Amino acid sequence: MSPKLFPRLSSGLLSLALTSLSADAGDWPQLLGPNRNGVAVQETLHAEWSAQGPAVLWETPVGAGFAGLAVQGDRAIAFVREGRSELVRCYNTASGKVLWESATPCNWQGGISSDKGPRCVPVIAGDKVLTFGVEGRLRCVRLADGQELWQRDTNADFKPLEGYFGVGSTPVVFQDRVIVNVGGRDNASVVAFSLNDGSTLWQVFTDAASYSSPIVTKTGDTTLALVVTRLHLLGINALTGEQVFSVAFGARGPTVNGATPIVDKGRVFVSSSYNIGSLLAEFTSTSIQELKRDETFLATQYATPVAGPRAGIVFAVDGRQDDGLGSASLKCLDLNSWTIKWEQTGLDYGSAIRVDKDLLVLTCGGELIRVRASEDRYQEVARAQVLKPSDSGYRLPALSGGRLFVRDDQTLRCLDVGPRSGGATSPTKK
Repeated sequence: MSPKLFPRLSSGLLSLALTSLSADAGDWPQLLGPNRNGVAVQETLHAEWSAQGPAVLWETPVGAGFAGLAVQGDRAIAFVREGRSELVRCYNTASGKVLWESATPCNWQGGISSDKGPRCVPVIAGDKVLTFGVEGRLRCVRLADGQELWQRDTNADFKPLEGYFGVGSTPVVFQDRVIVNVGGRDNASVVAFSLNDGSTLWQVFTDAASYSSPIVTKTGDTTLALVVTRLHLLGINALTGEQVFSVAFGARGPTVNGATPIVDKGRVFVSSSYNIGSLLAEFTSTSIQELKRDETFLATQYATPVAGPRAGIVFAVDGRQDDGLGSASLKCLDLNSWTIKWEQTGLDYGSAIRVDKDLLVLTCGGELIRVRASEDRYQEVARAQVLKPSDSGYRLPALSGGRLFVRDDQTLRCLDVGPRSGGATSPTKK
């Protein structure tokens, strides 16, 4: 097996979504958007794009790595690798001007893959920015100017087993805590750190980390952190750190859990490739019950499904990146009936986000494909080449205020895909 790199793997919540990030309409402050479910809030797309695709508002050089951007207000945060440093870099969203950058040493070299990280999308929490580096360095810097507030070396503190591609699970913020899929030994698989000073608030379970990112969701009066580790799906009380449930998910050997759990009406859905497949389970604040487990319904390598316009419907890129371009498919799934509503084959692997009644699929082939989020059939609206094709992976897009931020190892581009806040009109077509 030669799995390709894992950008920062998609994450999602459907209904019952809950994070403490108080984002304004149009902000994209974390992995897969304001509610960590790949669905844009109060965003619309231009009715049409030019034949060449969305206009490029600006572009600028960017460092290496697989982390997508986080956006709040007029600030877009990138997390990249340059030489022997990991850099947090802040751009002005309108112009692409660099406002500040903050560096920390990094010496990680890939084993199976040749890249040097990082993979985790930055998280903006109020006036703070959090990054989780490929060597396990958790940092908190100030959004205004990049000044470091605190950092923790999770590898030194919790001695996790090394993953195939270094660290690659984006933390989630809930209230005053940063919940991290650390994968540490001795009851430190999942650790909560203080958002204020980085101190350890709780730690629980023993398992290696995955490349799936935690989510938080409320059930009854309890807020749970749902975390996919190397071999388990965990439910943890997000406030106390008490383990509520554990379900086997994953397989030993050369496998990876990459996609992040999604939640729909009291059910959790997880998927993985490598002959693991999908699991649907119903959970409460005290227990979990398996409903379905299937190797063929969906087996996505790392792209997380995105919620459809109604409960129970999800759209997902199925397949594996390392099977080659054109080997993946886009599926519309009904979790209520456990049926595939439609499937479009022959696509490149990639990830989707939803903007109202449309999907934007960014592929490893560098294409941006616009598809109707319809249950009836695959309806492609437009496609355009927005990045160079890559055999080493893609970076999750970020959408904020009508601007779509996409990047590869060389270039960050800001694309005009929709009206600005306040109802700006479509630009002149080029």
